[in-house]
Amino acid sequence: MVTKKDVAAKILNYLHHEIALTELVLWAENILIESAYEKDPKNSLRNVIAKLGLADVKSYGLDWDSCENLMEQLGYKLEVKALEVA
Repeated sequence: MVTKKDVAAKILNYLHHEIALTELVLWAENILIESAYEKDPKNSLRNVIAKLGLADVKSYGLDWDSCENLMEQLGYKLEVKALEVA
């Protein structure tokens, strides 16, 4: 069963450059087809996954604002932290 926490973790993996956009999109497309979701009366989880599945379409994209909005729909708030490069 896919949870909001699972989807939030995938978005963070993408933002941390641990996975490519194509991998995130493929994951989302497969999840939409094959998985059950945690109870979500507003369908926000399914809507977020659907948007991730379209992120490789030029007119949709996946910029910082989009990620921030999707995370908020999942119940998370993104924060930015800068680390000094040695």
